Amino acid sequence: MSLIHKFNQGDDRYLIDVNSGVVHAVDELVYDLLEENSLITKEKALEIYKNKYSKEELLEAYTELEELIDEGLLYTEDLYEDIAMNDKSKSFIKALCLNVAHDCNLKCKYCFADEGEYKGCRKLLTPEVGKKAIDFVIKKSGPRKNIEVDLFGGEPLMNFETIKEIVDYAREQEKLHNKTIRFTMTTNATLLNDEIMEYIDKQMGNIVLSIDGRKEVNDSVRVRVDGSGSYERILPKIKTMVDRRDKSKQYYVRGTFTRANTDFYEDVKHLADLGFKEVSIEPVVLPDEHELSLRREDLPVIFEQYDKLYEDLLQRHKEDRDFKFYHFNIDLQGGPCVYKRISGCGAGHEYVAVTPDGDIYPCHQFVGNEEFKMGDVFNENINMEISDTFKKAHIYNKPKCRECWARFYCSGGCQANNFNFNGDMNIPYDLGCEMQKKRIECAIALKSKVMEE
Repeated sequence: MSLIHKFNQGDDRYLIDVNSGVVHAVDELVYDLLEENSLITKEKALEIYKNKYSKEELLEAYTELEELIDEGLLYTEDLYEDIAMNDKSKSFIKALCLNVAHDCNLKCKYCFADEGEYKGCRKLLTPEVGKKAIDFVIKKSGPRKNIEVDLFGGEPLMNFETIKEIVDYAREQEKLHNKTIRFTMTTNATLLNDEIMEYIDKQMGNIVLSIDGRKEVNDSVRVRVDGSGSYERILPKIKTMVDRRDKSKQYYVRGTFTRANTDFYEDVKHLADLGFKEVSIEPVVLPDEHELSLRREDLPVIFEQYDKLYEDLLQRHKEDRDFKFYHFNIDLQGGPCVYKRISGCGAGHEYVAVTPDGDIYPCHQFVGNEEFKMGDVFNENINMEISDTFKKAHIYNKPKCRECWARFYCSGGCQANNFNFNGDMNIPYDLGCEMQKKRIECAIALKSKVMEE
């Protein structure tokens, strides 16, 4: 299907050729002449806009647009559908979410993981299971050289000694098998101390540090067991951890916004003003009946926040005070790879999660749902029927995505969110789609404006 998408951001007009990804900044005349599926007819253009533009202006613009279409820069054909629908290639696992702790020392009110329990009892990963998980991902990675391992929880630093054993083991094994294993850790920062910070700075390719922004926002949801807030305890530790990282090492501070802080622009701004250069504040995903869940009536306020953030980032760029907002990072030069744009994160066939018991699930958000248990690291064989189901859950098997302009940017959305809200991975989580599309528009406009300079 040949499509374009038109949108306004501030005083600027943009159009995207969906299949090629080419972005055009256009004037009002060009914007008026283009419809989603085609250039309007010359006769229609001359009739509709005869009182708005001169005949000469209309004919000149029309000719230029016809040339762009002939050159394959507008309304291009989709070249990827046949590839995706006929893909018989073997899948290799390139990434592993290792749940080192089904336990947590905070009681965040929106936690998808039942405050770390994942629908089960509290439990810590043992070194033996962790090493089996490393063996598993190395074996299943096939010819892939690079492997990602995300140390996750609950709170992974509740199991720090085991983490060290697993990392040491992985470093030995990567040499034996000619692999490169890159570790990431997501932590609530409560347990950081000098020893731990020195270790994870050295061993982690990326560190995700959780904080929800302003003190009053953070302390209303990210609470300790006694009900008190965590902001004063974690902020100094997060600052110290970030200060240790040089520019070659990744980190980002990550928060969540809920219905209680739909003015989340203020939380992003708060973190940026504290000096953090890598920031993410992401929408909560909760059942509709939860008091903190986002609802459709919240969208106008949420969209306003993204617009404010867009304007703020533009201004900071002019003042050489840039920071990166995770959801506005976008590549207008064709990245990421076509396969990733079609299939997303690869959950269930290129990416899996392992529990403290060694059970394998398509990703951490499916943990505890026995319907999606794929096997365990002791037998190493995984349920290929489940794996194939996830591999086929790409944008061309999602009817709504096939007709959506944003499909190559969002890749059909999160499979877990789709399933949890609709009982079907091939039916996108609608509220998430709307927020994602707004973020994409802001990101494209921001990158275009910055590239102009």
